[in-house]
Amino acid sequence: MILTVNGLDQSAEPRPGQCLRTLLRDLGWFGVKKGCDAGDCGACTIHLDGEPVHSCLVPAVRAEGRSVTTIEGLSGPCRPGAEVPADLHPVQEAFLAAQGYQCGFCTPGMVMTAAALDQGQKQDLGAALKGNLCRCTGYRAIADAIAGVAEAETPEGDPCGRSLPAPAGPAVVSGRARYTFDLPLAGVLHLRVLRSSHAHAEIRGIDRSAALAVPGVVAILTHEDVPRTRFSTGRHQDPRDDAPDTRMLDRVVRFVGQRVAAVVAESEAAAEAGIRALAVDYALRPALLDPERALDGDAPLVHDGRDRPGEDAPPLHAHPNLAAEVHGCIGDATAGFAEADHVVEGTYRSQRIQHAHLETHGAAGWLDADGRLVIRTSSQVPFLTRDALAALLGLDRERVQVVCGRVGGGFGGKQEMLTEDLVALAVLRLGRPVKWEFTRSEQFVGATTRHPMRVRVKLGARRDGTLTAIALDVLSETGAYANHAGGVLHHGCNEVISAYRCPNKRVDGYAVYTHTLPAGAFRGYGLSQTIFALESALDDLARDCGIDPYEMRRRNAVRPGDPLVSTSLEPHDVQYGSYGLDQCLALAEAAMREPGGAPPPGPDWRVGEGMAMAMIDTIPPRGHFADARASLDAEGRYALAVGTAEFGNGTTTVHGQIAASVLGTAPGRIAIRQADTDAVPHDTGAYGSTGTVVAGQAVLRAAQALADAIRTAAAARTGSDPAACRLADGAVETPAGPVPLADLGPLSGQGRADGTPRSVAFNVQAFRVAVRPETGEVRILRSVHAADAGRVINPMQCRGQIEGGVAQALGAALYEALRLDEAGRVVTPTFRTYHIPAFADLPRTTVLFADTHDRIGPLGAKSMSESPYNPVVPALANAIRAATGARLTETPFAPDRIYRAVMAASQTSHQAERLPDGHEA
Repeated sequence: MILTVNGLDQSAEPRPGQCLRTLLRDLGWFGVKKGCDAGDCGACTIHLDGEPVHSCLVPAVRAEGRSVTTIEGLSGPCRPGAEVPADLHPVQEAFLAAQGYQCGFCTPGMVMTAAALDQGQKQDLGAALKGNLCRCTGYRAIADAIAGVAEAETPEGDPCGRSLPAPAGPAVVSGRARYTFDLPLAGVLHLRVLRSSHAHAEIRGIDRSAALAVPGVVAILTHEDVPRTRFSTGRHQDPRDDAPDTRMLDRVVRFVGQRVAAVVAESEAAAEAGIRALAVDYALRPALLDPERALDGDAPLVHDGRDRPGEDAPPLHAHPNLAAEVHGCIGDATAGFAEADHVVEGTYRSQRIQHAHLETHGAAGWLDADGRLVIRTSSQVPFLTRDALAALLGLDRERVQVVCGRVGGGFGGKQEMLTEDLVALAVLRLGRPVKWEFTRSEQFVGATTRHPMRVRVKLGARRDGTLTAIALDVLSETGAYANHAGGVLHHGCNEVISAYRCPNKRVDGYAVYTHTLPAGAFRGYGLSQTIFALESALDDLARDCGIDPYEMRRRNAVRPGDPLVSTSLEPHDVQYGSYGLDQCLALAEAAMREPGGAPPPGPDWRVGEGMAMAMIDTIPPRGHFADARASLDAEGRYALAVGTAEFGNGTTTVHGQIAASVLGTAPGRIAIRQADTDAVPHDTGAYGSTGTVVAGQAVLRAAQALADAIRTAAAARTGSDPAACRLADGAVETPAGPVPLADLGPLSGQGRADGTPRSVAFNVQAFRVAVRPETGEVRILRSVHAADAGRVINPMQCRGQIEGGVAQALGAALYEALRLDEAGRVVTPTFRTYHIPAFADLPRTTVLFADTHDRIGPLGAKSMSESPYNPVVPALANAIRAATGARLTETPFAPDRIYRAVMAASQTSHQAERLPDGHEA
């Protein structure tokens, strides 16, 4: 058939049942993204004869003779692979000016929808954008872009501290940014995986004969064909941090969705047909689905007890279902509770959450001209993945290259190796390129989640609000495998109580195996669950003491000079690089007192305000390393090489600003190479909010080394003192006159950071809400977030990180839940059944920054990607409590759950008003 795409007539032969999205990508239009293939996310939005449609829902044959416009052709006719046009469409320009994107994976679809809106539709963006999802931004920047609101220009000067645009911005808004699968691969084979339908079973045999007979099937891999080496999908600098309890393909399956066999074929359709043709003989085993039963003597065993975590949190308990445990005690908690005038306690539960990044997990691999294994993957940890692949497959590290394109979101979920191992094995076995891209359903059933937790908390205080004792008892469900079990448990039990001054603290934490899909790293890394418990209980304690919640925090929060150790399993290197909690409390409290926010929907709604605070260490413990190289070539051009992946965290922009600040140039004049294991010696990865504070420190040192080399070279050329030489754009100013940079190169500078010592950052969230008791509905009238981020290198991007963190946490607070049935099967495998926030769901959050300068972070900066997530859920719970008197102890706060809690609170209040003899008071 013939269709017109972006002004170009193209011929195509659609496959039976092929959708228009895949056809357009086959033709080279990679701006059309895959986020769901079900019409739920809008990432594939195009214009068909001028009308916006989700191309994944349009049969390709229906495009015959019609005009298609993708994001690449929005500003005018173009060919596949064309560069960013000089003249962008006005909507693309608006998204660029407002930076209406972060990872940018949703941006092509968002721009295409926005470009088709009329003025009336722009007045109701909640309805207009209901078919387009963004997981990163919180939608404020998108609303600004559609409204034509541009970020105010910051005066010229030092690049750091200015809201400069992201270097990849033009490529993102024009659809030219290249994500993992946005490149043609000649002769590529497709890998698909058969997943277990049982929570616990032994595979007695797999009949491959029918699958091998499927036309196009090239190979089948089972547990008999993979290395016997055990590893962890979780990736940390020290491999001993995670239990080596996983095989690429195992004879025993331990959760519904576990990989059973891989089929490699000439097409995805053939691979899928091969999967359906496999016959597996299972011997079913008892399954453990209740974490509360995991440590019972008669509980089914998930593992045999030989696969245990490493040094991060070595278990002391003998039960094989214990994946990790943490115990810590300061003072005497029992005595502390005895001397308290007020004691509160409660049990809080946090549910499974999916990361729901719009780019699913996936990898492509091939052998280069030298026979090296090359893996292109959507990962936060390319260097750790390279090391794991080399160890698993028995290769020298130098024989493996791992590279990332732009990564479409992560949030901790891509700190795992979930696809690269099978792709690499298939490439080595077959000698041909192989790709494997998760479907959205696979993302829900085969990737990791946040750890579900049960947290018991008990707090004691004197009448004046001074804390006398804190006790936490934590049960974390790691699922079938212990990737991140110890790290999440340790982290979740540490800063939550380190944030408060108290002479008596006790923590007992257990991470247990169950026959459910594994949990892993998730934004906040355990703290969101424990902070929900402690900050909710502290609010009740403040109420019992008759003390304002802000004042309760002021009286008890840690201050510079206080010890920061609560429970620690490594040499303690956390320091007060700066302190801004006092400012955060003041800023949030003052903002909530100012006029603003939405009015209550009606007289039958109850209004209340709540707040919560959080502290976080700015870098993970036990080592986090980054290398960087800054160079000047013979033509006077700057280049910067870093290992960090860019997935909407904004590190590319920040790294460019830091280097430019040192080198006296504009960030746009520095070419940046990143996320390639051939680029620099090492980078632990973009997790734990380390992109600015660790990789940024390496960039700073590399730029300083290059600047010193340039000044030295200029001084030698002119007979000047290097200290008297100043770098300027394109030249070095010396006492003897300017020396062009092109006369000095090539030169380079190396930088390395080891992630120690570590500082602390603080966040305070406040809400005003309205609750309708009769229905359990809740509306957020005002949202304020105050953050201590040290020196803010890029205010616009940092604000976007905070808004996105608040938005994601509100999803967890109000409706997100990855649910399992009684057999351990995921029953929410789509965006229609798993609700992430859409535009209409979210309030506009006012973001305020404390004025601090961290002596540890690069140029005074601190981390701010994870931490905004942590205080949101308890702040909302506290606001609902203030409005209704109901204390919510389990997320999500669905309307039925709110209704029942309000009714129970009303009943309790009514009974409390009765006299002892039963007569009405």
